[in-house]
Amino acid sequence: MPETGTVVDFKVCPKFEKTFGILGKKWNGLIIDVLLNEGPQRFKELTAKISKCSDRVLVERLRELEEDGIISRELVSDCRPVYKLTKQGLDLSQVMIDIHKWAEKWYSLDDCQ
Repeated sequence: MPETGTVVDFKVCPKFEKTFGILGKKWNGLIIDVLLNEGPQRFKELTAKISKCSDRVLVERLRELEEDGIISRELVSDCRPVYKLTKQGLDLSQVMIDIHKWAEKWYSLDDCQ
């Protein structure tokens, strides 16, 4: 621990910065949360559950999450894609549980209006 009065150069860990860039991007947390709680989803199912997000932005976020290894896009028998979490994405489960607990502790429904 540094002595009082000394200057410490704090640097954010690049891995933390990358992770927070993914989770902190608008809609990503909601997409991950839906897939964690509801399982694999078709695009229309995701749009119904995340209704405030435009289709265009949802497509962008899904592609980005796929590139980051958080979700996978798989074609099923009718050739329509299903989005699901990868092992890496599933590993965010405890993080999302902790975020829910924190939100319950610190925010009321009135705060969310």
